[in-house]
Amino acid sequence: MSGRLSRLLRPKSVALFGGGWAGNVIAQLQKSGFDGDIWPVNPKRADILGIPCYASIEDLPAAPDASFVGVNREASIEVIRQLRDMGAGGATCFASGFSESEAEGTGGADLQRALVEAAGDMPILGPNCYGMLNYLDNVTLWPDQHGGLPVKTGVAIIAQSSNIAINMTMQARVLPIAYVVAAGNQAQTGVAEIAEALLTDERVTAIGLYLEGFGDIRALEGFAARAAAKGKPVVALKIGRSEKAQAATMTHTASLAGGAATSSALLARLGFVETTSIGVFLETLKLMHAFGPLPGNAVCSVSCSGGEASLMADLAEGSAIDYRDFSSAQVRALKDELGPIVSIANPLDYHTFIWGDTERMTRVFSAVLADGFDLTVFVLDLPRADRCDPSSYQCAVDAIIAAQAATGARTSVLTSLPENLSEPVSAAFLEAGILPLHGMEEGLLAIDAAIRAGRRSFLPGPVLLSAPKEGGGKQDGSIVLSEAQSKAELARHGLPLAKSATANSIDYLASVCEGLSFPLVLKGIGIAHKSEAGAVALNLRDVDAVIAAARGMQGVNGFLVEEMIGGGLAEILVGVTRDATGLYLLTVGSGGIMTELMEDAASLLLPVSREDIGEALSRLKVARLLEGFRGRPAADMTAVLDAIEAVCHYAEANAGRLIELDVNPLIACKEGAFAVDALIRLEQE
Repeated sequence: MSGRLSRLLRPKSVALFGGGWAGNVIAQLQKSGFDGDIWPVNPKRADILGIPCYASIEDLPAAPDASFVGVNREASIEVIRQLRDMGAGGATCFASGFSESEAEGTGGADLQRALVEAAGDMPILGPNCYGMLNYLDNVTLWPDQHGGLPVKTGVAIIAQSSNIAINMTMQARVLPIAYVVAAGNQAQTGVAEIAEALLTDERVTAIGLYLEGFGDIRALEGFAARAAAKGKPVVALKIGRSEKAQAATMTHTASLAGGAATSSALLARLGFVETTSIGVFLETLKLMHAFGPLPGNAVCSVSCSGGEASLMADLAEGSAIDYRDFSSAQVRALKDELGPIVSIANPLDYHTFIWGDTERMTRVFSAVLADGFDLTVFVLDLPRADRCDPSSYQCAVDAIIAAQAATGARTSVLTSLPENLSEPVSAAFLEAGILPLHGMEEGLLAIDAAIRAGRRSFLPGPVLLSAPKEGGGKQDGSIVLSEAQSKAELARHGLPLAKSATANSIDYLASVCEGLSFPLVLKGIGIAHKSEAGAVALNLRDVDAVIAAARGMQGVNGFLVEEMIGGGLAEILVGVTRDATGLYLLTVGSGGIMTELMEDAASLLLPVSREDIGEALSRLKVARLLEGFRGRPAADMTAVLDAIEAVCHYAEANAGRLIELDVNPLIACKEGAFAVDALIRLEQE
């Protein structure tokens, strides 16, 4: 390991400041077998747990590589300043009451700024942070119990919650954990910098990120690029997905593109594998440690129960898992061993006819493993040893291990319930090169994530990013362009429109209709959701119909009259929203009145390639209409993509001011694509 954090993460000497919490850290260092120097600093005590105390920082024999600062928030600032001045390698700031408490009026933000100033170039973790666990070098700079054990290689986990980090160390899933680092408030040292430092340790096999916020997105991009270059997978669990990016939305796009969509789009852009629960996060990391991203999606399920086989099939629905058929050669080999009663299918239920015959079970399992699946999963739940006798299941354990040893195939054992494979048996499987996965649902989601990891790659180039706004992203002082103004702005960037004209009052409608071809559409100006307010009238065949429709519209500030687009094959939503992080999200989906009803949308971060836009459209339900449905012609996809790119060009040209825009619908025709409604919201200049 090299770089600014190397002394802090792999220290040879540790200084500790404070009383009870510092004593806890010393206890953990002694328990883990840390063989470096331990220097408690406490003027009121002669020793802590038998280790002599120093009265002050000045009395230390040298500048410590790492320090645990367990004093109150005000005192922490001075301790950090003194450590910096003496050339210390870094410190963990345990105290709370900094920026995380600012909402309570504690003055914590000012104190956090003072802490960062005091640290200068010396790296600090936190504040409001437990510290770090290095199970590779037996360094436990941690003031509480933890459940990890020494390892030679393993995954590194960076968590913005110390308590969640503790919980993860208590796992009984035999996940080898090399590092756990709590980031706390990230006042100075962010998740990306920590992750990049751990990336340089060749003993780290994968990186896991538990994120409450993204922090410095540019730094994350840099880390992602270097992780991709090293070929080390990154698994992420981002919480807070239910929060909306905007406090109040005006467009259909914003109602679909909340914080969760932006988070997922960013993680995909960075090449990270996203998970949505702690269990799946840990199982995916374990799979990454053992095998890395899977090269393909061909998975085989093997069990001795029809119920297990059916569950494996059902739970894989909607995932990337492909239970492909056995090859003809392996069908014959399996038939020879299992007999005519057993149906050879994937998932495979091999029944119990061979149970207890370890040699025959080994031959069957070897035939399965020889078929070249990207992963073969044996469903196996062992009886609990405290109430039952699991010895009759040893034949399956031995046969799986022997078959894997004979074939060298990528092999996993998966339990129906997480608790149904003990830690010793799990460890024995892992030692034999067989990955234990705990829980059918969590295990299959982890396999799906590993397949996605094999398909995903880091996309080079920075994302479009506006400076995030104070107040959690709330937008004040914004202006909303009228539909006519919005269309004019977008047309300047190439968006094709229906021919139209505006009238300030009913009196001018007859004259503006003269330059247009019937049938026409009449829209009231000054209303965001015109259809719901009755401010849209379609298929108007003459001037009298236009005027009659106008008289029925209430609360409008004028009228927009435009030619109806004939021959529409599909209606598409195209929109861009600015997230509270400053990211810009393109959303495409089913448009018109079906937008919220269908919930058929895909989201991509800007800037985005034409190819990625086309691929996103192909995944939607509306794609069937675009391709030509039930004998209807296919839409002009060149025109559709041109129109969407025009919207993207406008957003990129107005990054910083743009809050949200909505083109709904974009009507796709056999020839051409035309925007018939648009709305733009901008910050005041």
